Formats: sequence, C-alpha cells, structure tokens
Amino acid sequence: MSLVDTAPRHSDAGHDPAFVSAPAPTSVVIGDRASRGRIDVALPMRHAGLRHVGLRYELRGTPGAPVVFVAGGISAHRHVASSASYPEPGWAEALVGDGRALDPARSQLLAFDFVGADGALDAPIDTADQADAVAALLDALDIPVLHAFVGYSYGALVGLQFAVRHGGRVRRLVAVSGAHRAHPYAAAWRALQRQTVALGQLQCADAQGLSLARQFAMLSYRTPEEFAERFDAAPEVVNGRVRVAAEDYLDAAGARYVARTPVAAWLRLSESIDLHRIAPAQVRVPTTVVAVEGDRIVPLADAVTLLEGLGPNGRLRVLRSPYGHDAFLKETDRIDAILAVALRDTDHGDPA
Repeated sequence: MSLVDTAPRHSDAGHDPAFVSAPAPTSVVIGDRASRGRIDVALPMRHAGLRHVGLRYELRGTPGAPVVFVAGGISAHRHVASSASYPEPGWAEALVGDGRALDPARSQLLAFDFVGADGALDAPIDTADQADAVAALLDALDIPVLHAFVGYSYGALVGLQFAVRHGGRVRRLVAVSGAHRAHPYAAAWRALQRQTVALGQLQCADAQGLSLARQFAMLSYRTPEEFAERFDAAPEVVNGRVRVAAEDYLDAAGARYVARTPVAAWLRLSESIDLHRIAPAQVRVPTTVVAVEGDRIVPLADAVTLLEGLGPNGRLRVLRSPYGHDAFLKETDRIDAILAVALRDTDHGDPA
C-alpha cells in the first residue's frame, strides 16, 4: 500500500459553472484497486447560500470499468465495503463482492461522505445539495456519466434528486426504500426525535438526547413483527423499575450511534430528509423502485405514487420482510438479485 498524490483533471468548462473545485484533491491512499481522497468545492446550497465544503470519497474497482455511485442512509459513509487496503467492515458489507451485482472486479464503486456528515456544517441541507455535490465530485474525478446510481434510504432520495438535476449524467437509478417526498407520519417521528435531542442539549446531555433519538428511530425502522419474535420475554423488575426485553438492544443501538455521530450532523441530515421533495415526472432516467411491505418510513403507497409519476421509466419491486425500512441491510441476497437485473437492464418495458 503506497501513499501518492493524485490530481484528477478538472474540466475547464465543467458540467455546471456554479461549481468551483480546488485545483487538486488532498493525498489519497491507493492499494487493492481502491483510493480515497478529498475534493474541496464551492457549493451553492438551496437554503444556506454558497458554502465551501470538502467531499471525502472512496473509489474502488477496476480502472476503466463502469462507475456505480452507491449511497446509503444518513449513517452511511464513503466506505461501502472492506477491501485489502481498507479492511474495516463497510456499511453495506454483504452487498459488495465477487459475483455480486456490485462486484469491484466488474465495476468501479464510488461513494462519499454526505455533505454535513462531519457536523461542521450547521445549516439546512437539502437533498438537492447532496445531488449537486455528487455532480461536483464527478467533475473533479473526470467521470462524465455514471453507469448507475444505487441509493438506499436517504441515498435513494439523493439519487432521485440527481436524476432530476443531472439526468444526463446517469444511465439508470435504483431507489431502495426512498420516495419523492417525506411521508408526514415519518416526518412527525423525526420531528419528535429532534425535540428529544434539543431537550438533551438544554440539560447539557447531548449524548443522552441523541441516544434516545436513535432508539426512537430504531422503532420506526423495524417492525412490530420482528420485535414480537425477538423480544417476547416477560418484563423484569430491576432496581425497583420495570425493564422490558427490548431495552438492552435499544440502549446498545443508541450507544453505538452516539460513538460515531456528531449531534449537529444527525440533526441536519434528519432535517434534510424532511426537506426532500421532487416531481416524479421530472425523473427521465430508467428507475427501479424497491419498496418493503411494512416500511413505516417509506410506505408502499408512496412507492406506488412515485412509480405512477415515473411513467414508462419506472419499475417497482416489492419485498415482504419483517425488517421494515432496514430490509436493504438484512435481505442482502434478495436486494442483490434485484440489483443484478436493474444494473444490466436499460429497457424496463411495462412496470411490474
């Protein structure tokens, strides 16, 4: 593994003159067909004006192969899956590998840390801003067109915005557990989570507030059926208080999240989900929409509405899963089978 300086070429005209990229990224580590780096850009943001941000990315795969951009939920980041160069597990570990639809031997996989994910930008962040940041990154890396944009959850929202705003730069889109707008029920959940964080901040207990917000989120990501199967044990009385079976699981989920997530990042990316809205008819890219029955964050009805707006460009795939919104992280073989079709099929025909 060697440390080298790279300078991706920057187009003189660019794809959008509003972006001004730094003349070269910072140093990156290259090994096992993987590279990391940072591109500094001036990003005109929808609600926050012009901001200078750093885009931290990872690119893995066979040089010259088609590029697939991969984006996950608001907790996801540039490290999608482990490699010899970067052996730590990625956020989508089971979806990448030999023989998978996302196979680094056949594609280049590109991902980045979402704008605002480091907590340094305390301003409203729109999914349109994220989509424009992806376009700026592609400019800096001299990637004119993506073979595909694969987005899960928040990443699906960004992918839809990218298809609207930069449709000429992507050949196909896979939107898993994401729709054209935030459902009011899910938005209400997130608003209460943000109030929980605000109460924690008032009491100088930021970590506790964020932990509770994450625990509430876990209830919305999963389903009653899963909890009934996993936590159907009698409550216990501990130190004079009743403790139910799911509390250890929720406490652990909250602690893990707090350890890796700045409060400002979570707040702004949570808001970003609720700011998201597109007109489906403006998506003119062949799009596979993947929905999960029982998803309380992105109900099946919203996926159907999105499909109807996409017209002939849309195809719908529906999963039955006890994991609800988190099914894309759990039903990896089924998601991979859907991706395998979506990434090679440019003629959808009639939506199914």
